[in-house]
Amino acid sequence: MEQKLPYYMVYPVPVLFDEVRQSRRDLEYMKALYPDAAKRLTPYVEEECDRLMYAGSVIYDEYPDPLQFRLLCRRIFDKASEDEEKPGAWMADLIQVMACQEILRRRTEYRSRRRRFF
Repeated sequence: MEQKLPYYMVYPVPVLFDEVRQSRRDLEYMKALYPDAAKRLTPYVEEECDRLMYAGSVIYDEYPDPLQFRLLCRRIFDKASEDEEKPGAWMADLIQVMACQEILRRRTEYRSRRRRFF
């Protein structure tokens, strides 16, 4: 006799989250391709963004405040410049670009999570 699977086993859960897993794997690979300066700055950017990950945070505002964003980048710059040999305008610009990218990634994940569970 042929055994039939219940409806919830036809499409197992891991298939639903495969896209998320693949996106994270791609992101980790792309971070591995960063230049050395960006690799050194990545932990500082991620740490500061981790600190701002809570409901109602400024990073989740529809239009984030430019002043708050500049203060965020300044805090990252101050922490990173202690370990960097020659901090300068290039480092501040790189931090701003990396912070924008990290905030955008977290906002995208936040929205996709909200859609999935609400």
